[in-house]
Amino acid sequence: MFNEIHILQQKTARVHLLPNNVRTRNVTGELYLVRNEDDSVRITGKIHGLTQGLHGFHVHEKGDLRDGCASTGPHFNPENVSHGGQHSSVRHVGDLGNIRANENGEADVDVKDFVISFAGKNNILGRAIVVHSGQDDLGKGNSTLSATTGNSGDRWACGVVEAE
Repeated sequence: MFNEIHILQQKTARVHLLPNNVRTRNVTGELYLVRNEDDSVRITGKIHGLTQGLHGFHVHEKGDLRDGCASTGPHFNPENVSHGGQHSSVRHVGDLGNIRANENGEADVDVKDFVISFAGKNNILGRAIVVHSGQDDLGKGNSTLSATTGNSGDRWACGVVEAE
C-alpha cells in the first residue's frame, strides 16, 4: 500500500544519460523531471557531446542498459499507434520530438509534456530516455522508419528514469 501511494504522489525523477558507445560519440547529460499541478511532466537539464542541430528525444520501452542503448527497446507505445511529434494527435507516448544542440554540442533541455506520466498506463518511471544522432522527422518523412522511429538515427545516449 505504501509503494502504491508513493507512486501516485511521485513528483520528481532523474535521468543520468550515458553514452551508447564512447568510441563513436561521448554524449552525456543530466535530466530532471517534475510532475506539475496540471499533471504535465516537465523535463529540464543539459546534454553534452552532440553535433549542432536537432536530435530525436524519446522515452523507450525498457529501462534496460545491459547492451547499452540497444536494450532499451522501441519507443514507449502502449497504444500501438504510429510515430508522431510531441504535439501530434497520433503519437507514441514516448515521442517527445527534438532537442537542439548549439555550436558547442550542448543542448539545454526544457520539454513540457501532457502525455507522459509517473503513474498509470503512461508511466515512464523505470523506462529509458534516449537521445538520437539525427533529427526526428515527427512521422512525416518519406522513410519506412518514419512511422516507427521518426528516422532519427543511431542511439547516442540513454538513461533510466529513476524516481527521486
